[in-house]
Amino acid sequence: MFMAFIVIVPFYWMLNVSFQSSNEVLNSLNTSLFPKVFSPKNYVNVFLYSSSQQGSINFSRYLLNTSIVAFFSTIGGTFFSILVAFALARLNFKGKELIFTILLATMMIPGEMMVISNYITVSRLGWVNDPGTGSYLAMIIPFLVSIFHIYLLRQTFKQIPNELYYAAKVDGCADYKYLWRVMVPIAKSSIVTIVILKLMGAWNAFIWPDIVANEKFKLVTTWLRSSFTDQAATGSGRVLINYQMAATVIVTVPLLLLFVFFRKYIMSGISRSGVKG
Repeated sequence: MFMAFIVIVPFYWMLNVSFQSSNEVLNSLNTSLFPKVFSPKNYVNVFLYSSSQQGSINFSRYLLNTSIVAFFSTIGGTFFSILVAFALARLNFKGKELIFTILLATMMIPGEMMVISNYITVSRLGWVNDPGTGSYLAMIIPFLVSIFHIYLLRQTFKQIPNELYYAAKVDGCADYKYLWRVMVPIAKSSIVTIVILKLMGAWNAFIWPDIVANEKFKLVTTWLRSSFTDQAATGSGRVLINYQMAATVIVTVPLLLLFVFFRKYIMSGISRSGVKG
């Protein structure tokens, strides 16, 4: 109960501040438990807000950038994870166990250690700070494949009886057809889990997009940090936290709804993946 309280409090504070007026946020030293003036228009203002110093700030554009990166990262990452997991779980080829061991070993390497090498690679490809689609490619390609997702899906595929595969081969079914018509439907729970995890990772990405993306292609997570500054004489350039929190709620709600509606698939997918090695 105490841990649930600790988790819920930040969300309540975010929701509470998002409905407070700008005057209350700028002139109050302490945040009240409830808004003194209920201001639902904050959720409209985040799409209309502009700054004389920063120029026109288009929240919709950054939200679109985030959606594009999350969509293609999720689709591409899931597709490659399925193919690699199938090869490691079902196909027989020389060095398969060695490859799998090496992949597992790379999971021990912190992602931060790959930032420099990935940056050098995308820089040589001309994608860093590219004013075109290169910024999208720089954010999507380097982290398209997740070793953890491959491992999770491989464990699920290995639980599918070999007899199904042998029977399909006797009937003349190709490996590719067997994968998509038999294994993928059976592993639906694990695949849904991977899709949600990949989507959440891409949606919440911060450091890498902030490093490589052109300003107009940055994600909403990187933009929120320096957005919504009050330009009035009484504001002294202070941050309009109520606008920031309203924008944060808008960004958070899609992920929250995904988890609420697909939580049974997540629990089922993770539990099934840990049964057989």
